[in-house]
Amino acid sequence: MIIVLLASTLLLAALCCFLTLAVLVLARQIGVLHERIAPIGQQPVLSGLQAGQALPRLTAKRLDDSLLIMGGQHDAGRSSLILFVSPDCPVCKRVLPIVQAQASIHDLDLVLAGEGDVAALRVMASGIRLGATPFVTSQELLLLLQIGRLPTLVTLDPRGVITARDVANTRQQVEALIATLPASSSPSLDTKEFLHDAV
Repeated sequence: MIIVLLASTLLLAALCCFLTLAVLVLARQIGVLHERIAPIGQQPVLSGLQAGQALPRLTAKRLDDSLLIMGGQHDAGRSSLILFVSPDCPVCKRVLPIVQAQASIHDLDLVLAGEGDVAALRVMASGIRLGATPFVTSQELLLLLQIGRLPTLVTLDPRGVITARDVANTRQQVEALIATLPASSSPSLDTKEFLHDAV
């Protein structure tokens, strides 16, 4: 009888230890998942250039050390997006394909602006699908916009005027920000006929 009680006690103790370990592992995993997929929500913008203000023309440096002109009047009359990312932001990597797809659908220029160590940004760039998307660093851009939370999406109309800037970590938030841009205008039927007659 004593042996049976001892065995059952040991079994219960082992099961309690196993359950405690399982709860700790699950709690850690839930914390990681919450950090990666929980919407951050809309954050107040307290400083930097705001919607309605123009981003001045500036020169940013790509990760390969070549230069990229940003801001000001767009030479081709296109709207553009700037997505601010960081190597230690897991949500940034998840939202990037969404922003790239939306930029392609709406025929927008997209630039990634990195915050943090350049070496870490290069490692980040090597692990994501950039395609033709330029990845730049610019202290001047960071000072002008003063981004507080990541990933932040800034939308610019063809004149270089900011139409919106906010945290964007879901498709709905990305689409809402892009919706503030003016619709791309295509030549009307009369214009096409005029051009055809002129030829």
